[in-house]
Amino acid sequence: MPAGGCGCTVDGKLPEWAPQDGGQGFASKVLDGVQGGHDGIASYTEGTSRYQTGRKYARPKLNVSDYVKGVRGGDRVTLGQAITLMESNAPKHVEKAQEVLKTLLPHTGNSIRIGITGVPGAGKSTFIEAFGCHLIERGHKVAVLAVDPTSSKSGGSILGDKTRMELLSRDERCFIRPSPAGGTLGGVARKTRETMLVCEAAGFDVILVETVGVGQSETTVRSMVDFFLLLMIAGAGDELQGIKKGIMELADALLINKADGDNKIRAQMARNEYERAIHYLQPATEGWTTHAYTCSSLRKRGMDEIWNVIRKFREVTGESGVFERHRREQAVKWVHSMVNEHLLSMFFKHPEIVRSLPEVEADVAGGKLPAVSAVQKLLDLFNSC
Repeated sequence: MPAGGCGCTVDGKLPEWAPQDGGQGFASKVLDGVQGGHDGIASYTEGTSRYQTGRKYARPKLNVSDYVKGVRGGDRVTLGQAITLMESNAPKHVEKAQEVLKTLLPHTGNSIRIGITGVPGAGKSTFIEAFGCHLIERGHKVAVLAVDPTSSKSGGSILGDKTRMELLSRDERCFIRPSPAGGTLGGVARKTRETMLVCEAAGFDVILVETVGVGQSETTVRSMVDFFLLLMIAGAGDELQGIKKGIMELADALLINKADGDNKIRAQMARNEYERAIHYLQPATEGWTTHAYTCSSLRKRGMDEIWNVIRKFREVTGESGVFERHRREQAVKWVHSMVNEHLLSMFFKHPEIVRSLPEVEADVAGGKLPAVSAVQKLLDLFNSC
């Protein structure tokens, strides 16, 4: 149908690909857009061939004092921008990020840091929402740092935790920050630790760190939190076998979720089996005995019990000095992990390594060079330069 055939008048130019003498036989028309300079829309500057955003709506560039003032004042927008700055790997951002963190450091450390992990399907996000709402109702400010797994193929992350925690994400007393795990657990450790400190400086007194999943990341998260909670479900086939020993030895409490409806009896049986298995494991924290509990995130049952356990943990370890000693040890380990991360980055970014690595990898893949010899060759090349 010709343009304007419906009775309406359509004023506009034909697109570039259409013959300009084609008459009205083309339905496509190019119309003038709305004028910019308002509502954040860029405005076109005649004679400059570029668009400019009006100053009124442009996001200002923040300096170190702006970040610190916004975070300490509880401004959520600035808090998000500060965390983005911490997560950035751009060299121009790293120095500013460390200046911000150094200034905020005296205002950190006033929270209880809780790591939460569990098998897929254990209901971690549902539990965190129920537990977070429970804490908020009791006057606490809660920050949820959810580390999402990053695809090894595409490099992307879904970052869907705020969607799953719908009620909690709408409460102003809670701050949820999903972050991609990235390619290395070292990156998770650095970024999550710094994000945690920024949230503490903003006044959040309970920090919940949800891990990527059962695996090596649990050890990494364990090294940055005070209390480590392992979420389990009944019927997973693990109760009698005592498997996941490496994960269970890290836990300060085991919590069997979904203890409701027909599953309530099975959850209680699982709790009893886990309780017996715990006696054969090394305690996760000196002076503290790990126990198993049940809860229903759906029905919001058992939240007060597990919070009382965490409070008791803080009291017991605080009186014995274990709490502060662990935090000091974690700070030292943080230094070591960042040194390792920096050296690894230096190695693979070195021009000679970048030039030689493909050839060495090809020799190893083709069976011409043993892996140990390849490593020694690369290290010798790095040291010589």
